[in-house]
Amino acid sequence: MSQRFPGRRLSLVRLTFVIGVTVALAMGGTTGFRTWQDSRQASGSEPWFSAYVDVTATPTYAFEQPSADHELNTVLSFIVAAERDTCEASWGTYYSLDEANVALDLERRIARLRQSGGNILISLGGEANSNLALACDSADSLAAQYRDIIDRYDPAALDLDIEGEALTDLESRQRRVDAIAQIQDGETDPLPIWLTLPVGPSGLTTDGVEIVREFLEAGVSIAGVNAMTMNYASQEAADDLGQVVISSLEATHRQIMAIYADHGTPLGSQTAWRRLGATPMIGQNNITAEVFSLDDARELHEFATSVGLGRMSMWSANRDRTCADAYAAINVMSDSCSSIDQGEETFAEILSGGFTGSPSESRATDDPADNVRPEDIVDDPETSPYPVWNATATYPANTRVVWRKNVYSAEWWNTAIQPDDPALNATDNPWHLIGPVLPGETPVPILTLPADYYRLWDIGTTYTRGDRVMFNDVAYEAQWWTVGDNPAAGQEDPGASPWRVITQEEIEVLLAE
Repeated sequence: MSQRFPGRRLSLVRLTFVIGVTVALAMGGTTGFRTWQDSRQASGSEPWFSAYVDVTATPTYAFEQPSADHELNTVLSFIVAAERDTCEASWGTYYSLDEANVALDLERRIARLRQSGGNILISLGGEANSNLALACDSADSLAAQYRDIIDRYDPAALDLDIEGEALTDLESRQRRVDAIAQIQDGETDPLPIWLTLPVGPSGLTTDGVEIVREFLEAGVSIAGVNAMTMNYASQEAADDLGQVVISSLEATHRQIMAIYADHGTPLGSQTAWRRLGATPMIGQNNITAEVFSLDDARELHEFATSVGLGRMSMWSANRDRTCADAYAAINVMSDSCSSIDQGEETFAEILSGGFTGSPSESRATDDPADNVRPEDIVDDPETSPYPVWNATATYPANTRVVWRKNVYSAEWWNTAIQPDDPALNATDNPWHLIGPVLPGETPVPILTLPADYYRLWDIGTTYTRGDRVMFNDVAYEAQWWTVGDNPAAGQEDPGASPWRVITQEEIEVLLAE
């Protein structure tokens, strides 16, 4: 085998860097490391697919006539308040439940779907109109509406679509939690409840995180969180929507694990994936520059099946077709077509592959064998490639540590910040997870300079660009003129500090001289 760089030596530091980059790339592009990190079987139902159907849209979508297995599960949407301040369920404000039975033959169509072996979910909420939790003035009245819906339609699961004002209004949030708690009270096998919430590239919004917490703290059993992976309003999403969708799911997965850990019921990684769903808006999104293509769907499906995502949905079955030639506004979202050329393909066929489970079985199951106590995971320095994290140490940017069988890299200078601390916003955590410690690893030597290699930093000395000093056994170089600036104290924001830490690569060269 020929050498690309003949005569060039792969040093220990370079080898360490290559290993780190390889692990990071593997975490982003394959599933082997995820499987190795948490090989326990996920608790919960088999992954399932169910497209949303807008019940009141024109033309009417014939969900009752499934032509393929992936059409058997249907999320009927949306039940909202009849009027803003009226605690009465309606379909999109257009039909009361009784009126929908007559005008839309809704219950007969549901019965026909069930004759084919299908299931329905009922989605309550959505972006438009008033959420029932906003319109009802008490948890009791809201629970009564929920019971009427459940008794009438006997759904396989309830889908609580919480967005807009319903996402931020604290009183309605509490009513919703209390009402669902009433519904589940005394039930040994409660109806599965899914929380459908908006996400961004960093995962759930702050309100979304708090809503999940509120349900858990009230003792409500939730089947999972369904992420609305759409309408990001960012240049990144305009350039590569599929990858942004995947990034948002990875961030939401981390949040779910953190939320459950904070609640005292930590989940294994695979179980957390099983309690997560994704709902992209197929084709043209509401944001003109964002289009979820068939290739994006394939990319999402490959990722979802690799991690064991519990639920796949899409908005909507009504739209899963190429627009007619007469539809000229191809960059405007239509209720009845995708605004892209799909040829003979459908998004449902692409996204549903392998998602053969049933939503009726998606109840949360808290298997004690699946719940790992983080404090029980002990790192062995002899089998860790990097030093085990220590709460009393300081870590400059790019420092790598091992903590609870995983390798982390410091994004910026920090001390006393635990790498797996469930900081719910990625921007709050100075640590970046690279990947797990691999079988057979041993410590990688960390190179340091002797304590007297450079002069000790002095508070009264003036330093100019290029001057080097030692401080607390760490070498620093001045980036510009400075006097009185503690080299270590400024590392929480290295870009603003006049000092930078001498890198391992530079130390290797210095020691070799």
